[in-house]
Amino acid sequence: MANPSENLINLCRAAVEAHRVATAQPYTVEGWRPWMDAAETFQAAVTAEANQEPKQNRFKLEQATKRIVLHPELDEK
Repeated sequence: MANPSENLINLCRAAVEAHRVATAQPYTVEGWRPWMDAAETFQAAVTAEANQEPKQNRFKLEQATKRIVLHPELDEK
């Protein structure tokens, strides 16, 4: 199982929050830029963390991070 760092979890949370803010208003490039930037930062961090020792599967690392952020109730069971 992939083991995301707290930093990766926090970056994912930031991207999710930026998405919520961006999609709560009519589309504008300026309004969506923070979301796009946060998502890009998260994706770059996933790649960097996956390549650290011990190496992790990038896809599994991203999915584990999103599961923790988007579905915390699954870890409570």
